[in-house]
Amino acid sequence: MSATGRPFDDIRALLAQMPGPDIRARHDARHRQEELTKPSGSLGRLEDIAEWMAAWQGRAPSVNRPTVAIFAGNHGVAARGVSAYPTAVTQAMVENFAAGGAAINQICATFDLGLKVFDLALDYPTADMSKEPALSEKDCAATMAFGMECLAGEPDLLCIGEMGIGNTAVAAAMFAALFGGEAADWVGPGTGHDAAGMERKRAIVQEAIDLHRPHFGNPLEILRRLGGRELAAMSGAILAARLQRVPVIVDGYVATASAAILQALDPTAIDHCLFGHVSAEPGHQAALARMGKVPLLALGMRLGEGTGAALAAAMVKAAVACHNGMATFAQAGVPDRQ
Repeated sequence: MSATGRPFDDIRALLAQMPGPDIRARHDARHRQEELTKPSGSLGRLEDIAEWMAAWQGRAPSVNRPTVAIFAGNHGVAARGVSAYPTAVTQAMVENFAAGGAAINQICATFDLGLKVFDLALDYPTADMSKEPALSEKDCAATMAFGMECLAGEPDLLCIGEMGIGNTAVAAAMFAALFGGEAADWVGPGTGHDAAGMERKRAIVQEAIDLHRPHFGNPLEILRRLGGRELAAMSGAILAARLQRVPVIVDGYVATASAAILQALDPTAIDHCLFGHVSAEPGHQAALARMGKVPLLALGMRLGEGTGAALAAAMVKAAVACHNGMATFAQAGVPDRQ
């Protein structure tokens, strides 16, 4: 319980404390970009990324401790068949992460990224969102606070990902609550469904939307009623990163739903976030467009696990390496343009 009396009061207080970008650091980074041995703007978004990193780190950008944080949770609604896989897969994949056998392990090893996996009470799924709120206020706020712990190792770049059978159904319901529309506008195949499975998934998500519609004006109510532990934890992690001036790369469809909750609370709350890729999940492009965000990659991926964010981290590392390592025209003795 918050010291102020309501579970979410501390979250709202933290939102009010968010720092903005460091304008001087961004200016200095932009000035350096103009001095490097290349035509102005020729590195495209890599230049923008370097300036963005500087603005949020408050100094010359660096990536020395990049970390991928995966939050794993189970959902009561999964028992109704919204996924092609059973909830036991969540625990099995957590064990696979620990053993080094998942896609994210290979990507992290390739690009020298740290990996942390957070198991969020997998033996105790949330309540079925189609019948009742998934989480109590107290549990949702506590899980957001738990997510903040992923900053304990002081990463200087944080990639946010998830694992949770049934969570694309949860994200679809959340996007409908945040941006309007019905289940059919947001539900996609997730881990893979035949026509009958898709129809069942849409119907169950629609039940959840109809049940909780009176509360759609409150983003934190949307999170607790329709979300799950991994979604609450990701929202908390993104907020904590902002407070500590750590740039964030958000992964796919489900992670984007967690970021969208914060943006609904404060339009500037995710300015320290890049979106690693656009998922093959059909609603992801629509959600990013509604949020005014342009993803870095479009690879047709829909795995989750932070994989898209981790691949985008390689681009961020390259952007920072070019920014810091390239010679200036003066250093290289290369004539600048007339």
